[in-house]
Amino acid sequence: MTSDLRVAIIGAGYIASWHADAIKAAPGARLVAVCDPARDAAEALASGYGIAAFTDLDQMIEAGVCDVVHILTPPNLHRDLAVKCLGAGLHVLVEKPVALSVEEVDAMAEAARASGRHLGACHNFLALPSYEKLKAAKSTGDLGLVSSAQINWALPLVPLRSGPYSLWMLRETPNLLLELGPHPFSLATDLLGPLQIEHVSLGQWITLPGGDQRPQSWRILAHAGNVDVTIALSLVETFDDRSVTLRGSSGMARMDFAADTLVVARDNTADLVLNPLLKELGRSGAHLREGVRNAVRQAASLNQKSPYGLSFRATVAAFYDGIRSGRPDPRFAPDAARAVMAGIGEALDRLPALPPVPARPIGTPQPRVMVIGGTGFIGRNLTRRLVERGHDVRVVSRGKNGPFPDLADHVETHGVSMRDEDGLAEAMAGMDVVFNLAKSTDKSWQAALDNDVATTERIGRAAIRAGIGRLIHTGTIASYDMSDPGRTITEATGFGEMETRNIYARSKAEGERRLLAMQAQGLRLVIARPGIVLGDGGPLQHWGIGRWHGAGAVRLWGNGRNILPFVLADDVSDGLIAMMDRDEALGQDFNLIGDPMFSGRDYFDAIHARTGARLKVSGSNLTALWAVDAGKQGLKRYALRRKGATPASLADWKSRGHLSPFDNQKPKRLLGWVPESDRDAFWRRAIDEAHLFW
Repeated sequence: MTSDLRVAIIGAGYIASWHADAIKAAPGARLVAVCDPARDAAEALASGYGIAAFTDLDQMIEAGVCDVVHILTPPNLHRDLAVKCLGAGLHVLVEKPVALSVEEVDAMAEAARASGRHLGACHNFLALPSYEKLKAAKSTGDLGLVSSAQINWALPLVPLRSGPYSLWMLRETPNLLLELGPHPFSLATDLLGPLQIEHVSLGQWITLPGGDQRPQSWRILAHAGNVDVTIALSLVETFDDRSVTLRGSSGMARMDFAADTLVVARDNTADLVLNPLLKELGRSGAHLREGVRNAVRQAASLNQKSPYGLSFRATVAAFYDGIRSGRPDPRFAPDAARAVMAGIGEALDRLPALPPVPARPIGTPQPRVMVIGGTGFIGRNLTRRLVERGHDVRVVSRGKNGPFPDLADHVETHGVSMRDEDGLAEAMAGMDVVFNLAKSTDKSWQAALDNDVATTERIGRAAIRAGIGRLIHTGTIASYDMSDPGRTITEATGFGEMETRNIYARSKAEGERRLLAMQAQGLRLVIARPGIVLGDGGPLQHWGIGRWHGAGAVRLWGNGRNILPFVLADDVSDGLIAMMDRDEALGQDFNLIGDPMFSGRDYFDAIHARTGARLKVSGSNLTALWAVDAGKQGLKRYALRRKGATPASLADWKSRGHLSPFDNQKPKRLLGWVPESDRDAFWRRAIDEAHLFW
């Protein structure tokens, strides 16, 4: 074995890239492999980091490629995977929550003791520099005698409002605390010791598709010795406040663990006139110091040391140091994980009565229509509209759980990898129509070719093999050059030069091009390009409108005064269904754009008028944004050696402002499509009924 620790990742979901970057930055460690039963996910992550991909854990263990594994799977799998890997002689770092109970933590800790290997808990915020300073201020008595602690986790949980609803944490109410609770509970127990839970209250309930209800606010009252502890979770569209506040006899400290800042307020000995002034000057000076320090650190590291990224880097490095020294860092050791799980378990034992689970229909769907990507925003809407029209539907997604339990007699969810052409063709067998709404988010052109374009080709080939009557493929209007206000875009407008466009626009255009070529091989194709889609289940923070800075501030693409190509999700689904039924649609492409009515500023004015919520809205200079991005991409390419980093063109940046108007006559003429044209009705469906906030 080399002197470097060889590290593998188990689980290729969202959090995997954070771990991968932290592993690559850790001295004396090498990222060598990823394992995920979903081949497309494993290969996508592996290709981005130049490592081996496995779909079977036993095969990876037998290959002897690694010394350490990071377990990043859904939490219900953590215990068995950790015990297996520890038994195979591997060190194990487990993402939070480490387990689902104290008993599971104990089983994992015993496996670590028996194997002589290290088990670590990824309670990453404990590794932030600001937290270490907060802990030092408490332990040295700088705050006096601490009497109370308030720990907030106030951050919008977008999947509660717009999916994906198949996530483990949304399946049951306790899963929300198991998933999010380790952050505040690890901070509380590390600072103050074991928690005794006194009361738990739940509120701001939201109804998920299918009828299940989930709380979006949690209030947990506890104590640790003589210290009163309040833990508050708020998952609505709220101002980001992830913080720890300690109040003591000599001062108060507030750590913002999302921004890695610590501000301490103390009394002073000045007279009554100067005392409040000096107190506020002290706070303002601390805020200025922390802000400048973070800005300098992120600028110097080219944003490689954001607070969140830094927390993972420091956690991973501390765990590896413990392996080398034989002295595990107590913050991430099994005893710490046990204390966290004990507190969460006691809180779950004190949950109030939960709403009953709605009755589920019984029946066996007989689908002739298939929706790929049916668990996404538009896909969910389309699937439900199809059922309303009398169709049974097969929804294809990576997982086997979907947001349609109330339609179990009309919708079946079929799990298949988008990299499995045989599996796709098998899933299409017996289908008359296939809707393809699949997409991927890629950071390089090569990744887009591998993940998005190749998937589109596989779906096309599978449709030919299965003899599908019609493949309705969803592209994007982002592929158009929308930089010229004097040009009206129709379906006859070409995409133009795509090499200098953003990756998403370019990959969707390339996918369309390859599908069009397959028509000569017998592919029966229709292409749809929706506009900026609004409606129930869609996010407040829609990036088609602008760049968001939390739930309360958005910087519009451009000045925000031009008319945007808004369209309602219901209208998009109606257009897609018309493409299924109309013979005139075959071989055609359609831009599904609502009637021209509103600008970006109109949208946010309507939100204020109809909900009372005023957002901070500002315009932007798209030329300036292009110049800044060109500089960033140059630094990434030459300083960070990211060969795939290339700037988009000025026209591409101006296209984000949707400066060119659209003509929507073709779908109206050939499909009989009638998008909502009444202004008040549009806002009612786009805002009032869309549950944008909670």
